[in-house]
Amino acid sequence: MSRLRGLLVASAVGLLAVGCASFPEQPAPTGWSPAPQLTPQAGPRPELPGELPKSPGQGQQPGQQPTPVPPPQGCKDFNPAVVGTCLSPVSGVAMTDVNQTTGAVTALAAERATGRLVKVTKDVEPVVVHTFEVDASTDGGLTGLTLSPTYPEDQLVYVYVTTPTDNRVLRLAPGDVPKPVLTGIPKGPSGNRGVLAYDRAGALLVATGDAGNPALATDPESLAGKVLRIDGSGQPARGNPTAGSRVLASGLRSPGGLCVSGDGSKTWVTDAGASAELLYRVESGKPLGNPAWSWPERPGINGCASLSNVMWLGTSNTPGTLVMPMNPDGSFTGKPEPYLNTETGFGRIGALVMIDDNTALVGTVNKNAGGAPVSSDDRLVILVRESDARGGQD
Repeated sequence: MSRLRGLLVASAVGLLAVGCASFPEQPAPTGWSPAPQLTPQAGPRPELPGELPKSPGQGQQPGQQPTPVPPPQGCKDFNPAVVGTCLSPVSGVAMTDVNQTTGAVTALAAERATGRLVKVTKDVEPVVVHTFEVDASTDGGLTGLTLSPTYPEDQLVYVYVTTPTDNRVLRLAPGDVPKPVLTGIPKGPSGNRGVLAYDRAGALLVATGDAGNPALATDPESLAGKVLRIDGSGQPARGNPTAGSRVLASGLRSPGGLCVSGDGSKTWVTDAGASAELLYRVESGKPLGNPAWSWPERPGINGCASLSNVMWLGTSNTPGTLVMPMNPDGSFTGKPEPYLNTETGFGRIGALVMIDDNTALVGTVNKNAGGAPVSSDDRLVILVRESDARGGQD
């Protein structure tokens, strides 16, 4: 982490200039060597200086009244926790930089339906980094986003997109056109969502939908309905359970979140099953089996963060998030509890990725059907857990 923090400080200006440099095609083996000092999921995880921007009410003492915040005025949002505003519903988020002097966060937002990848910074006009050509007529589109584990050095961004013919993983370097990493993932009338993350060894994890055909999820020869583990060229990563196969686990229908714990010991995926929404613990080389938790009421389980003593989940059909107390072995010690689900929250939340063990970057989806958007929606927001919302056992 100390090396990564140094790189972030040294490259702060460069990170704000995405699109100004040109990168050659990355050779597969050299760009994907294990990097045990890096934490997984969503690229760099700096140790942030000072206080992160908090929404009034986040992190306050019990009984303390939250400081009122004026309502948004157009795209101007006065809540200090808000990083970006006036986006289309956000399907993926990634933090790229924290200004070491001001604490200002810069992040990327992926918009499912528009195919836009947008760079946002608080009170700065958003910048469209790239617009991917996507088919968003089903549940697909631009649905997955993550950063290279060595993002401060190479500024590589990985996305999961639905095209007119297939679902695929693409890599985007500054000043270059998107390059295919893995193509031919089956596309169908549903089950086209896909999400991305990195494991502790630097391999790219890809959760894919079943393309509307449940049989594909159990077919070992199909890329559909799987958690795949690949290298930078799209080939099976070293150490996969079956040599020559990209498959890490199988049995998904329509994944919405993929997360790896900070110590790399636990990998989780969320899924919209046929009769309930599900949270699975991913076991290498095995079918997903029985879920760790299920939600027949379908709150819209999406992004996830596996923290030291809780699982944190975004909900896109109901306001706020869910916090699930968790033991170190990954077992759950109590039922999911709503967090930031009141009118002082940010509404419906889809993408959610860990920044540190108390903090997450999230994207809202209030402009989707049934939502109640404010003038500054949809937004990127820094959420900080209150101390009494941690649950679990230390």
